[in-house]
Amino acid sequence: MLLAIDVGNTNIKYGVFDGETLVASFRASSRISRTADEYGSVLVNLLTDKNIKKSDITGVIISSVIPSLNYTICHMCEYFFGVTPLMIGPGVKTGLNVKADNPKEVGADIIVNSVSAFTKYGGPIIVIDFGTATTFDIISDKCELLGVVIAPGIKTSLEGLVSNTAQLPMIELDAPKSVIGKNTKNCMQAGVVFGFAGLVDSILKRIKTELNNQNITVVATGGLGEIIAKEVKSINKVDRMLTLDGLRKIYELNK
Repeated sequence: MLLAIDVGNTNIKYGVFDGETLVASFRASSRISRTADEYGSVLVNLLTDKNIKKSDITGVIISSVIPSLNYTICHMCEYFFGVTPLMIGPGVKTGLNVKADNPKEVGADIIVNSVSAFTKYGGPIIVIDFGTATTFDIISDKCELLGVVIAPGIKTSLEGLVSNTAQLPMIELDAPKSVIGKNTKNCMQAGVVFGFAGLVDSILKRIKTELNNQNITVVATGGLGEIIAKEVKSINKVDRMLTLDGLRKIYELNK
């Protein structure tokens, strides 16, 4: 079985594949202060709950946007599973042609999402990842990453709003029935959810105009993608497993 690990700024996503089938997936918080033993013991317990033994894991692939955690996660894989992981980075085959001023600046998550989206849905395609940041990845019909737009993340923006105001509470992110709020919770939900829906529509309109193509497929991923997708007409698909599927695909390319 293949263990795919996506280390994000807020969470680490784990996926276990038996061939092309995702048989288990988990999320855990990403904390720099945790040791390899702590990460490993939590992961082994999660696998055990799904009747997956350590010896079942024969391959590991990792994408990470936290360089300071790379050694810890790699050491965890080697110690607990006896496997040296494949880390997304220079020298790894992806099939993606990165058209950036400095390709080394492009995050591993963007690479993986782009490969996954092109493989599953073809191109041209735009991937919106609603994570700690909101990223728009633009991929051509030749599997070229033409460029990226980076905007603030939804939860990041909400946390910033709450932490810098005395009377605004942390709220559940969901679309209210009306844009005109009559209580604090609904007022904040309207501003955050509808505000980001407007941001998505506006940026997608500009991208499509610049490319002179109004028929580009748009796929959303990330924990809050479904909420925003319901409020816009410009998102064609929501795929929460996009990153894990991309890791599996890249692992197969590098066997």
